[in-house]
Amino acid sequence: MSEINYPKPDGIITFDRLSSVYLTNTSHRENQPNHLKLKNKDTAIEVNYDVYRSPEVRYCPAGVYEIIEDSLSGNNRLQINSQNCIHCKTCDIKDPTQNIKWCPPEGESGPNYSRM
Repeated sequence: MSEINYPKPDGIITFDRLSSVYLTNTSHRENQPNHLKLKNKDTAIEVNYDVYRSPEVRYCPAGVYEIIEDSLSGNNRLQINSQNCIHCKTCDIKDPTQNIKWCPPEGESGPNYSRM
């Protein structure tokens, strides 16, 4: 399967990922527990990666999910960067194995769109 090459964001109609995440004004406490959990961490690689090539790294608008290759063993693992989450629940809906469990974050964190 070949990679899709999308045109660069123009800043008028299309925007880059970091700018879009910034505009959500999402806040997280530094020591907040992870609200994104895997039901089975092996499924993330054995099914989502091996069968589907980890769709979570593409459908997440905030880039929360990354596949990291261990340089020593050559094995892959799913890294969850929950501090980047914008609480859109896309992962809870689109995960093909329903392996990602999105839990409501603690406190008053979440997106705070100021111009809506």
